[in-house]
Amino acid sequence: MDADKVAAMGRPKGLPFKLNKIGHLALYVQDLERSAKFYTDVLGFQVSDVYSENAGLLPGGAVFVRLNADHHGIALFKATKENRHGAGLHHIAFEVSSLDEVLRVRDHLRQHDVTIHFEGRRRAGVQLAVEFQDPDGHNLEIYWGIDQVGSDGKVRPPEEWKGASSLEAAIADPVVGQDTTVQDRSLLSA
Repeated sequence: MDADKVAAMGRPKGLPFKLNKIGHLALYVQDLERSAKFYTDVLGFQVSDVYSENAGLLPGGAVFVRLNADHHGIALFKATKENRHGAGLHHIAFEVSSLDEVLRVRDHLRQHDVTIHFEGRRRAGVQLAVEFQDPDGHNLEIYWGIDQVGSDGKVRPPEEWKGASSLEAAIADPVVGQDTTVQDRSLLSA
């Protein structure tokens, strides 16, 4: 590694989007209940949603916990034979400020020959996102529009979740209260 070369690296001029923050991360854990107890009792997180093992949404289930109004800051996924606990980063997610930016991210990734393995809307949190991998195979997500949890602690009920397997499908069929207006319609795929 050339340390000087790496130290000189920075945000390119003209990048068509700006990442605001690390929005959340997802971990593979051995015991969901034990991990949820640690994050709540020891670190003070709040539980937003739980996928039971029997729900059929994710193998083994999942727990979504938060520290602020974002639906989740950490997602805990049941470890599997392929994705063992303690060494298993499921993904890291980065937030952008607008839906148009998510669309520009998608175009930018395509222009750089980055394979997108998911685009659209997942369930809990209902954010619109693109998901892909870095050169070492780490799963990354760039998203907009994650649900915010009010001071009453109520989260969107599961019957209002709507998965979508493309950004265009998610935009055409928004969840209740989600404004999917795209300012630059030229960003939409035909």
